[in-house]
Amino acid sequence: MRRRLINSTLAVVLVVIAVFGVSLVIVETRTITNSAQERVESEAVRLASIVDSRLLSDEQVTVSILKDQVAIEERYAVIEMPGRPPIELGDKPEGDVITYTAPGEQGEKVTVEEPRSAVTQEVGRTLLIIAGVALLAVVAAVLLAVRQANRLTSPLTDLASTAERLGSGDPRPRHKRYGVPELDRVADVLDGSAERIARMLTAERRLAADASHQLRTPLTALSMRLEEITMTDDLDEVKEEATIALAQVERLTDVVERLLTNSRDPRTGSAVTFDLDEVIKQQLEEWRPAYRSAGRAIVSSGKRHLTAVGTPGAVAQVLAALIENSLMHGGGTVALRTRVTGNQAVIEVTDEGPGVPSELGSRIFERTISGRNSTGIGLAVARDLAEADGGRLEMLQTSPPVFGLFLSRTPLRKNADDEDAEQTIR
Repeated sequence: MRRRLINSTLAVVLVVIAVFGVSLVIVETRTITNSAQERVESEAVRLASIVDSRLLSDEQVTVSILKDQVAIEERYAVIEMPGRPPIELGDKPEGDVITYTAPGEQGEKVTVEEPRSAVTQEVGRTLLIIAGVALLAVVAAVLLAVRQANRLTSPLTDLASTAERLGSGDPRPRHKRYGVPELDRVADVLDGSAERIARMLTAERRLAADASHQLRTPLTALSMRLEEITMTDDLDEVKEEATIALAQVERLTDVVERLLTNSRDPRTGSAVTFDLDEVIKQQLEEWRPAYRSAGRAIVSSGKRHLTAVGTPGAVAQVLAALIENSLMHGGGTVALRTRVTGNQAVIEVTDEGPGVPSELGSRIFERTISGRNSTGIGLAVARDLAEADGGRLEMLQTSPPVFGLFLSRTPLRKNADDEDAEQTIR
């Protein structure tokens, strides 16, 4: 492309030079020739007027007198007077000449000649000047063409490299512009595509990490239920464990759907009004075996018969993440407390452990941030799930640790049962 741009620019310049240069040469040649002819004619007329004036005053007309009065330089003049010998001034030129004869009032004739070679030399000098200017124009055109070609081809090379980089899996945008609107538009499109690809790759990797983290606990609990089924012969117990296992499968399906929905659009939700007591009860039952195995307890207390607006499955997963976090990093009894603040229902999760280190307090919800050897994904996923339902997840206290899940609230019923209660599972 660079060569084509240079060749096309050079071709245009050469055509312009050819058209205007030939025209200029023709005009200049005619101008120089006409000017030489006019000089000869003017010289002949002037010389004739001098001869006339001297003849009318009976003065002598000689070679020395005419040489002193008329500068003929490289010209040749012949003065023919009646009854007198002709007077010659200068050397008679050889070859082609420019000549003119001017008649006088006393019958004399003055003929002036000039060699045409002088005109040819002047034309030659003019042609050299025109050729020099044309050469400078060609050089300038080539330099301009090279500069313009580099200005256009270098960005195209960069854009091709960017496109190849995108195809090889490197979606980093370059944010480089070239000052050419069309090329800048292409660069904008490529950068936009790179950002979209980067977001898609990030979403896929995030989905894989979230799924790995969020599905681990439900699958572990389901495996434990199935193991209990295989180890008992009591039909009633088998039915009970199977019912719980089916409920866990349904929650597992809901987890997968929420993860997929949240990966596509974190703000897309299917909020409904649900009973917080049911979600908390389900979490207590699900985490009972794990806490028994660890020799710890999990309790719930606070205001009962509260309802909230959100997705039950998402709220369950947020609580599961907080409970699992307390199991892995906390200590002592884990307490789930419900309360009301304004138009919001709050579920607080706390334990008796040492709490969150001060250096991690403000970053605890960031991905890959963990106080121990864990993935650091659970709390970040829990926060995203809470925000997707229009709620929020905050750390209310670092030592002992208190996490608060805030949800929009609607009253379910008011009766005598609306009082503080506590359930302890050991």
